[in-house]
Amino acid sequence: MATINLGAIKFNWKGAYNSGTTYAVDDVVSSGGNSYVCIQAHSNQAVGDATAYWNIMSSKGTNGTDGTDGTDVGATLANKEIAFKTNAGAVDGIPIGTAGQFLKVNSGATGYEFGAVASGIKQIKFSSAGTTQYSSSSSSYTDVGANYQVTITPTSASNRILIYTQFADQGSGGRTYYNFEKQGDSSGNGDLIANGGWANVENIMSSGNGFTSGMMVDSVASTNALTYKLRMKNSNSSQTHVNVADSISFMMAMELDGGLF
Repeated sequence: MATINLGAIKFNWKGAYNSGTTYAVDDVVSSGGNSYVCIQAHSNQAVGDATAYWNIMSSKGTNGTDGTDGTDVGATLANKEIAFKTNAGAVDGIPIGTAGQFLKVNSGATGYEFGAVASGIKQIKFSSAGTTQYSSSSSSYTDVGANYQVTITPTSASNRILIYTQFADQGSGGRTYYNFEKQGDSSGNGDLIANGGWANVENIMSSGNGFTSGMMVDSVASTNALTYKLRMKNSNSSQTHVNVADSISFMMAMELDGGLF
């Protein structure tokens, strides 16, 4: 009848390998992240080298690899970085942004970055014309007046300015052209539309009133204060009146986040 050693019917965990310990069959130790089982009683027989005394039970994997080229992600990344794979197939890290920023695609659409998300309207400046009426028969562009101008200082040189105006007008003949002029931008002062303006109104309402509105989006290249003015001219020097009949007339400048465009 076979003899069973009741003290050795299971593996005996001995912790980390120690060269000064005497090991019996079925003792199990750890070393270098692997585990080994003793197959022959001994002392001072190093694991991994003395195969007559130890069999390996389990081996550790490679730390933090991406599963393809063996790159150690943990070693590649700095603290608080997010791992991603570049177009070249390399593992790289995205540094953490600042409070309130979001992860987004960069401007070149080649990777990711933390940054502010476009938030639409940044600020609005408003100028009301009140009941002041302006008249002109000039065939060259002239400023409609102080009530039809608005000044705004962009918060970013990459943003855009939307200019909008509305008013009632009355003409006696010819055609009246309307334009916006910009001042304060050293690289782009003057009328925003070189030829004709943004409105070409035929003045056939000498006994009645018309209604005109105009809107443009202007690019800015600095954070200088910008003044936008409404300007007008008449094709044959006939008189045109702006802001007639107690209408609701105003001019507005709105700064829009450049990320929306």
